[in-house]
Amino acid sequence: MNIYASAAVTADGYMDDASTERLIISTPEDLAEVQRLRAASDAILVGAETLRRDNPSLLVRDGELRARRRAEGRPEDIDKVTFTASGRLDPAMNFFTQGAGRKFVFSTRPLPRLEGVAEVIVVEEPLTAPLLVTELEKRGIERLFVEGGPRTLQFFARAGLIDTLRLAVNRDMRLGAQPGAPRLTFDEGYLDVPHTCTRLGAMEIETWCFHPDRSEEDLRLLRQAIELSRLSPPSPTSYRVGAVVRTSRGELFTGYTHETSPTHHAEQEAVAKALAAGAELRGASMYSSMEPCSRRSSEPESCSAMMLRLGFARAVFARYEPDCFVCCRGALDLRLGGVDVRVYPSLGAEVLEVNAHLFR
Repeated sequence: MNIYASAAVTADGYMDDASTERLIISTPEDLAEVQRLRAASDAILVGAETLRRDNPSLLVRDGELRARRRAEGRPEDIDKVTFTASGRLDPAMNFFTQGAGRKFVFSTRPLPRLEGVAEVIVVEEPLTAPLLVTELEKRGIERLFVEGGPRTLQFFARAGLIDTLRLAVNRDMRLGAQPGAPRLTFDEGYLDVPHTCTRLGAMEIETWCFHPDRSEEDLRLLRQAIELSRLSPPSPTSYRVGAVVRTSRGELFTGYTHETSPTHHAEQEAVAKALAAGAELRGASMYSSMEPCSRRSSEPESCSAMMLRLGFARAVFARYEPDCFVCCRGALDLRLGGVDVRVYPSLGAEVLEVNAHLFR
């Protein structure tokens, strides 16, 4: 998933003042740019506190942008996402009543009053940004636009999940001391990376890119992994998977399911070759046609656990593992372990075709 985060702040870092009225910080030019960014996304996410404070609609209102989405074969309205620990959400909020897109609410408890107006995803473990991202990916969200508030932006930043951060700073607006007003701050050192600074009317736009686009290489090596998966013999008890390991030095090692052993997964086969060659795997990338496993009975260690133990930095795959044998949480475990996980569902149909013997 690509995650683009955006916020408008005053010169002294506030996203709103302490009054009950919403403070407009952005200029018309900046608001128009935010509309374009929303229109380029699959879904928009804000925290529940922002919904209670501002009651936003979170829509793409520009007619030309809506027409462009329709021409591209996408719904005019983007999906909307929020998360809550308290469950204090009113089904009459604009979040639920406006727009035809899907509405997702993540919660640690059932919310019966939202039945029929949103899909409530109840989690039985701490609600983390990696869990939220993983569940949204499984529901087809590839581009997520995170629009605040400050705690929500920190929530994603601390998990290392923001790819691009855009801050629109109104240098002509200062609030001074505003006890209780939402103020945007990040952990020390988070913004100590190169960034660009441009002007948009009266706003100063600061943009940080934390994860550069590597999709071209990702897709090339994923296609190689899918071709390797075709070499795996069909089995009624396992998926046919291919894998490519790329070390930080650029060395490539390949493998496929059951290549040398009836219990080895593709990731194991590729890693075994890399270790035999004396390659350093800390900081390496794993390209798998399917999500690395998180639980298995034929071996003591899952592929995701192996990757965490060896210090892999990235995991790239084309298809989440179907709930055929076990309920896999490999992607979530990897994200919780600090691994950069990338999924390319455009190649997912090929993975299912290779494994058609399990779904006839």
